[in-house]
Amino acid sequence: MYEYIIGKVTFISPYYIVIETNGIGYQISVGNPYRYSGKTNEKIKIYVHHVIREDAHLLYGFGDLDEKQLFLKLISVSGIGPKSGLAIMASDDHGGLINAIESEDAAYLTRFPGVGKKTAQQMILDLKGKLGELETSDAAVEAMTKRPDTQSVNQSLTEALEALSALGYSEKEIKRITPKLEELGKQPTDEYLRNALKFMMKR
Repeated sequence: MYEYIIGKVTFISPYYIVIETNGIGYQISVGNPYRYSGKTNEKIKIYVHHVIREDAHLLYGFGDLDEKQLFLKLISVSGIGPKSGLAIMASDDHGGLINAIESEDAAYLTRFPGVGKKTAQQMILDLKGKLGELETSDAAVEAMTKRPDTQSVNQSLTEALEALSALGYSEKEIKRITPKLEELGKQPTDEYLRNALKFMMKR
């Protein structure tokens, strides 16, 4: 089983990134692919979780070990699969997620895509008191987002909206926050996406 991969980021899409190492390109699903925009063709270390299905071998990637451990905790909950777990992780507000579980705030948890009342209650039941050892890695996130802005506003916004769709948000939800994103002015894709996820959590 893979623990992490060290290689160069050679491709970024709304759904995944590609890390090339030793002549092999690994397709890795991540919560916010545009986090890595400033790392194209640079060597990075990404922690991975390998899922083997009958029809596919899938890799899910994380910026650090704490992120991976939180993801593994999430997918241990009945009703949360790897795709849903990744969508929950995408907001980067892991402290808010942990606080919601510890305070039994089911309403907050249902704001994540694919999480209904039943799943939210199951998350609280299964995970409350078990996440205290996990720390959030805001420094790692900030380091990844420090990069020059070379994209146009329209292209960056379009990519961010595509990434929201890939995470499981509905067209109606995306249309609701699009005007708010347009009001932000010129932003790189990662900033649009991070702000979009914040707006999604403020229903």
